[in-house]
Amino acid sequence: TGSLAVCAGSCGPGNLHLVNGLFEAQRSRLPVLAIAAHIPGPEIGTGYFQETHPQELFRECSDFCELAATPEQFPRLLDIALRTAVERNGVSVLVVPGDVLLHRLDHPRKAATVRPTTPVVRPADEEIERAAALLNDSERITILAGAGCAGAHDQLVRLAGALRAPVVHTMRGKEHVEYDNPYDVGMTGLLGFTSGYRAMEQCDTLLMLGTDFPYRQFLPEHATTVQVDVRGEQIGRRTRVDLPLVGTVRDTAEALLPKLAPRTGSRHLDAARDHYTGARAALDRLAVDDHDRTPVHPQYLARIVDELAADDAVFVPDVGSPVIWSARYLTMNGRRRLIGSFTHGSMANALPQAIGAQSAFPDRQVIALSGDGGLAMLLGDLITLKQQGHPVKIVVFNNGALSFVELEMKAEGMVNFGTDLDNPNFADVATALGIHGRRVEHPADLGEALRTAFAHPGPALVEVMTARQELSVPPTVKFDQVRGFALYAARTVLSGRGDELLELARTNVVRHLP
Repeated sequence: TGSLAVCAGSCGPGNLHLVNGLFEAQRSRLPVLAIAAHIPGPEIGTGYFQETHPQELFRECSDFCELAATPEQFPRLLDIALRTAVERNGVSVLVVPGDVLLHRLDHPRKAATVRPTTPVVRPADEEIERAAALLNDSERITILAGAGCAGAHDQLVRLAGALRAPVVHTMRGKEHVEYDNPYDVGMTGLLGFTSGYRAMEQCDTLLMLGTDFPYRQFLPEHATTVQVDVRGEQIGRRTRVDLPLVGTVRDTAEALLPKLAPRTGSRHLDAARDHYTGARAALDRLAVDDHDRTPVHPQYLARIVDELAADDAVFVPDVGSPVIWSARYLTMNGRRRLIGSFTHGSMANALPQAIGAQSAFPDRQVIALSGDGGLAMLLGDLITLKQQGHPVKIVVFNNGALSFVELEMKAEGMVNFGTDLDNPNFADVATALGIHGRRVEHPADLGEALRTAFAHPGPALVEVMTARQELSVPPTVKFDQVRGFALYAARTVLSGRGDELLELARTNVVRHLP
């Protein structure tokens, strides 16, 4: 969530359960201190009960991982671990044998206060001059903005205005970039839509700000590229970079702005904005109640959640199709948060992350946008939610399948296999656990069900039966994907499952007919 988190794992299985969560935090650059319990010191290396090697387990997902072998070591290592986590925005793991944790220090070392520092980090003057010259000579500049733009919203908007540049945002950058931004033209990548892709495809200079956007196929091949990142080792990992600039987005933009020449032309920006207006309208036309036909379209569900959620709500979508609908239909405003497994891609992340977010923000509305597959994987966390009493609101996109996997299979020409889910009635499960539960099958019932759940003082779950065959088309479709989809259609018919194609047509084509 942005603040230092402290967690602990018991020996053996407890430490193993920590691993995935710490990978998540490390890849998302979140400061975490993890205390990993070890077996008693004298037993290490003997194959003792629940013995693992915590330093080896956690080394790949941490900036700092050390063993406090003696009581005297512990205070010093704790101080180093805290400072490393805070300064690097990463994970520190302190491995402590049980006998060390139980030891009493006769003269405990006074702990130092660890506060985050706010240094000014920007490129050297000559690099700023070089960047300004390059940008001043460019005609069609597009900005790709990521999570590194956190805290630099105003500088980003001023920079886009000076360059007359459309701003494309990444998924992790959405909450920091999208709001109050007249230059925003949406997302690109697998979750994005056409306007973001076109704005990058048609530029002659790409300015990457605080992003490690991983999908190389969506980056322009022939554009001159300038990349700004506070971590220099991140630069050039995804595409050829002509001018690397090491610094924060805020400080680099502040230094760069006075060097930029005034611009009068805005043809590239105007074209990108016009394209965005059309693309946004096309997406919004899909987010309707569809004459109260069933099942509910997930776009409509996401839109209604967006409309009814609090102005400072924290949204946590599951990996899979809920991320797609969140990317396209949730509106950020500078107060809302959008948290998820956007880099590590851990399935079933929504509910456990929502519990953590509610613990960090007890007075804010936290909404978990769960897939049915994700919720089923960690169904036991409903018990945790009830036991802790956190008022998390869970919205379940129940389409009876691992639908994102099915979409990938279709693109590869495969007939769906092994993706069916035989789900329980999740609303009844929630009710049995003492959680407010409601199942919605008709679009007309959706608004009232969500209002009631969001107003409920405790945890609440709304299960919505959504369309399984809903297509989420990426901003560009390759020939191999078209060929794969054609193969999928032919093989599905030949295997005697033509009803799936009829349902696909009904979901995505018939809805547009009067």
